[in-house]
Amino acid sequence: MTRPPFETPTAAEIAVVSSQLGRAARGVVGIAARCACGNPTVVATSPRLDDGTPFPTFYYLTHPAATAAMSTLEADQAMPDLAAQLEDEATADAYRAAHEAYLADRALFGDVPEIAGISAGGMPTRVKCLHALAGHALAAGPGVNPIGDAALRRSSWSPERCECSEPEAARGSSAG
Repeated sequence: MTRPPFETPTAAEIAVVSSQLGRAARGVVGIAARCACGNPTVVATSPRLDDGTPFPTFYYLTHPAATAAMSTLEADQAMPDLAAQLEDEATADAYRAAHEAYLADRALFGDVPEIAGISAGGMPTRVKCLHALAGHALAAGPGVNPIGDAALRRSSWSPERCECSEPEAARGSSAG
């Protein structure tokens, strides 16, 4: 098996993620999706944190504007409509496949028995957290997670438009 296609984070990227989260970033093993300006949007997180805590959310949405957009969708009661899409057999099959892909990606970074079979966002049968589903959709690319894709389409946020408070901060500064 090969690892998902993302780079090991730099110190500047970890600093941006920590700023985005308002706390120190933990267990980041990769930058899984980026803003149009290059800043992290989604991080890949170790399935077991340094303190030993199991952490099932492998793809973690960090971009403040993206997380706000998913929070707005949840507050606006979009989840039941998105969950209703699972009544379509093809969508349900694709969602189950997204769950399996998520688990396979995370397994490349370690086996954690306490979270075996648990992905994120309610997959494979429910819609529970749009933040997690959008994070997976952004990391995996269009067409992998149908509910994450649908949430992104319905949101006011776009990965093609920078809304960062400090655009390009993850590139670091070469100024002395």
